[in-house]
Order: sequence, then C-alpha cells, then structure tokens
Amino acid sequence: MCVSCFLIVFAEAFINVFAGALTVCILVRVLLSWVPVRLPLGLADLVFGVSEAVLGPIRRALPAMGGLDLSPFVAIIAIQIVQGLLVRLLPYPV
Repeated sequence: MCVSCFLIVFAEAFINVFAGALTVCILVRVLLSWVPVRLPLGLADLVFGVSEAVLGPIRRALPAMGGLDLSPFVAIIAIQIVQGLLVRLLPYPV
C-alpha cells in the first residue's frame, strides 16, 4: 500500500477513537453525576475537564428545561454527526 493510503487509514482511525473517547468521557460524567464515586489518580478531574469543554457551550445555548440537562444527549448526537461527516470527507484509499 502507498503512504497516502496509510495516512488516510490513520486519519479515519484517529477520528473514530477521538469521537469514541469523547463519548465515553461524557457517559462517565453522566454516571458520576448520578452516583458520586471517587475515581483514583485524578481521573474524575480529567473526565470533568474534558467533558465540560464540550458540554459547557451546549449547556449555555440550550434553554432551561426545569432542571433537566439535555446537553450530554445533544453532545453525543453532535459528536456522531461530526464523526460521520469527517470520515466521509476522507478520500477512499485505492
């Protein structure tokens, strides 16, 4: 295979792993908000920091829903849409 084919496959894998990691961070944050558990090695701080970078702007843009936070749902859908668009924009390796 050619070098450009490897780069395209690498880019697709990177996009998929990055989107999956963001989705997992958001899901872990949702679970931590329901069940307060102390995670070792500052893992909770990492999860809250990464997920707040995504959820904060969405939370500010959404109207108040009476205590119901729909920002994780909106964020996961947006991540999946952006992932699909980015993967489709990659040229298909020959």
